[in-house]
Amino acid sequence: MNHVMSREVSAARTPAGDQLPGALPEALRAELSAFRRDLHRHPELGNQEFRTTAAIKERLERAGLRPRVLATGTGLVCDIGTRDATADGRAVAAAPDRPLLALRADIDALPIPDTKTVDYASTVTGRAHACGHDVHTVVVLGAGLVLAELARTGALPRPVRLLFQPAEEVLPGGASDAIESGALDGVGRILAVHCDPRVDAGRIGLRTGAITSACDRLEVELDGPGGHTARPHLTTDMVTAASRVALDVPALLARRVDARAGLAVTWGRLASGHACNVIPQHAELSGTVRCLDLDAWRQAPDLVHAAIDEVAALHGAKPQITYVRGVPPVVNEPVTVQLLHSAMAARRGEGAIEDTEQSLGGEDFSWYLEHVPGAMARLGVHPPTDPTHRDLHRGDFDVDEQAIKVGVELFTGAVLLDGDLAD
Repeated sequence: MNHVMSREVSAARTPAGDQLPGALPEALRAELSAFRRDLHRHPELGNQEFRTTAAIKERLERAGLRPRVLATGTGLVCDIGTRDATADGRAVAAAPDRPLLALRADIDALPIPDTKTVDYASTVTGRAHACGHDVHTVVVLGAGLVLAELARTGALPRPVRLLFQPAEEVLPGGASDAIESGALDGVGRILAVHCDPRVDAGRIGLRTGAITSACDRLEVELDGPGGHTARPHLTTDMVTAASRVALDVPALLARRVDARAGLAVTWGRLASGHACNVIPQHAELSGTVRCLDLDAWRQAPDLVHAAIDEVAALHGAKPQITYVRGVPPVVNEPVTVQLLHSAMAARRGEGAIEDTEQSLGGEDFSWYLEHVPGAMARLGVHPPTDPTHRDLHRGDFDVDEQAIKVGVELFTGAVLLDGDLAD
């Protein structure tokens, strides 16, 4: 395993022979499954999650808690174990003066059609929960409901904040807005999970250090005099220029950055022209810049600009570049990784934990880790008996809902074991 053992966390065990509390009751498990399917039927894009926010708020209030909608109008936070956590002002049993342990979920969907034939398929044309954010949401919701009950019985060792964040899929991500809204005020540590269709349900993947990559958005417009395809020598051949930018810029960058940094430009769109015998005057390319290394990511805008300028100049095209900063890598802090490891081992044994690779996917959870220590775990959602693998960001993506129970109990276990962890 590539986890760093922490003396503090490894010592945070329940007494010999005692079962770790905070298991998910069957009735609540069924409710969370239904809640998740309702969200799946009604996906909402980033900063438009009004129905989703209202549904989460209503359920937390029904549990006697006091959720607060973020200043952005969607998303919310809800504290458990603080002096003002309950709607009736009742004191709850926790250590209210300790920093909060935050549990974060993202709540937005993607602008792609749902292609599944299930009774909980999306009812909104061109919108789908194809990244598992509906699962993330009910995992944090379920953990919060279980922890609230523990607080009422005096079994919650520290205060907890539930953070339901909007707009993760919208670069640079809703995490920055949540932070500006005070989501991290009083927080000493933060945890998250992300669905992983490569990991079987019932298991999690952990990694110390960078677990995702940086991700930026790149838009390029090329201009020049067009003309007749019979006389390309009198024009700027815009189709050729755009093609060479698409091919040569990634190749140039591969020779200007240490290969171990994993800097990669990948194009998702190239458009130019309207007729077969007309050389166009304009072309557009758009794509992403991803990077495994934080230092290389900081240099990426200058390097990408220079490479595009050089290739465009060779073909007489004038470039206009829009480089949108996205997110840095998620860098998991070692003590927090070990906390998640200890919680999962207590719940399901060491055999339910596996090492995971660093992904080239981007995640705005990274912005929280610029302020407080924390970690993200990969939550297995692949049905173990299913030979197919449905990747994230596909219209047929779905999950084994056993993952909900695993995620809830991972979080509740981490909160309970973290009671002895010094912040």
